Amino acid sequence: MSHLLHSKCQVLDGGKPMNEDEVHRHLNEVSGWHLNNGAIEKSFNFKDYLELMAFINAMAWICHTEDHHPDVAMGYNRCTVRFNTHSVGGISVNDFICAAKVNALVAFVA
Repeated sequence: MSHLLHSKCQVLDGGKPMNEDEVHRHLNEVSGWHLNNGAIEKSFNFKDYLELMAFINAMAWICHTEDHHPDVAMGYNRCTVRFNTHSVGGISVNDFICAAKVNALVAFVA
């Protein structure tokens, strides 16, 4: 995971999505993430709303600096984060870079 954690997202306009083998290989590098309907996703649980919002705000800042933004569904103390890359029409390495950074973030918030 450390190579993903220390990587930066790249502009991929016109690029191709990862094939299924590449996706599964990368999923082994980001704990807890799984493939679901053309995206990688992971659910997170927190102590309360304040802890959830701290996570959401920190994740938003990280993803904004990477210029790669997830879909997020949230409730009182839980959320599900989904990444895919619209510019390639599927999953790219950028999704895994952000997933690794989100995983690292959880240790600081939770």
